[in-house]
Amino acid sequence: MTEKKPRKTKKTTEKTTPSAAKSTKSTKSTKSTKSTKSTKSTKSAEPPAIQGFELPNVGSLQGMEKMMRQIQKLLEENEFESIEEANAFLQEALTSGQPLTPPEEETPMEKAQDIMYEAWSVPGKKRVQLAKRALKICPDCADAYVLLAQESAKTLKEAKAFYEQGVQAGERALGPEFFVEQAGYFWGMTETRPYMRARQGLAECCLQLGETEEAIAHYQEMLRLNPNDNQGIRYMLLPCLLEEGASEAVANLFQQYKDESSASWTYSRALWLFQKDGATEQTNQELQQALESNKYVPDYLLEKKKMPKQLPSLIGWGDESEAVSYAVTALWAWHKTAGALEWLSATVAK
Repeated sequence: MTEKKPRKTKKTTEKTTPSAAKSTKSTKSTKSTKSTKSTKSTKSAEPPAIQGFELPNVGSLQGMEKMMRQIQKLLEENEFESIEEANAFLQEALTSGQPLTPPEEETPMEKAQDIMYEAWSVPGKKRVQLAKRALKICPDCADAYVLLAQESAKTLKEAKAFYEQGVQAGERALGPEFFVEQAGYFWGMTETRPYMRARQGLAECCLQLGETEEAIAHYQEMLRLNPNDNQGIRYMLLPCLLEEGASEAVANLFQQYKDESSASWTYSRALWLFQKDGATEQTNQELQQALESNKYVPDYLLEKKKMPKQLPSLIGWGDESEAVSYAVTALWAWHKTAGALEWLSATVAK
């Protein structure tokens, strides 16, 4: 068997961002969150997704998320008879020159989260100091542990421990009932994002430490909580399932995202069919479709090209960045499948 190679993960380019949030598949669209049936704001809807209303340019992802959180809070505190009334209310609030949430009305969690939005935007040691300050204000601030995992941890195990603390903090902050009542709508609610960032970081640490089954469990639970998959979790989960030979789970994932047509999906589907059936006519057709979707992938899977030292932060359909993004997560699944790379090489050579 081929010696297993150390993993890279797609998040290595995102160390200084507040996300683990921003998916490397960010140029690809995902299904929109479910809309609410009434005009009253509920936690089931993406806060700023009010028809005809545009958010002002706040200059950063951190600023946007903070504003979304404040808008969500405003909507939850008021009832509106119509979309137009809600739009007018928000427009007045945003143009008044007054803070959407006065500092004296903020909870300890909100104050700690505001500090974290600042921490993500400053360089060096100051961000770690701010994270520690946030935890003193609210020990349930999951984003503080995310930053400490990225900035303070010296080893993967240390990073994993920080992420575990972040997940636990997020669970405390949200409460057990929230996970039952709002499953399916996570990420659309800004208060869930620190938890989701921490859990993604934890899953990726597990993956790099060779704890694949644990990583799979985290990824699957994240997709249950947020099937819209704003973080691109499915692109990490699918190669893991193929590595483990979890054919039924792979089939379920393909069914769940049946409209997906990225290179990750087309090449993984070809590999899955090869694992099940070998080089049949259908399998060969699937591989041809994959080659048509992105011609650059084989060079990286067959290691004719080296992986770049810095992985792409944005992915374009059919281009080389997409090929790198897929190959870096799926290479071991192809290596582990007997005959798969030879089959790919022979097909490309035709």
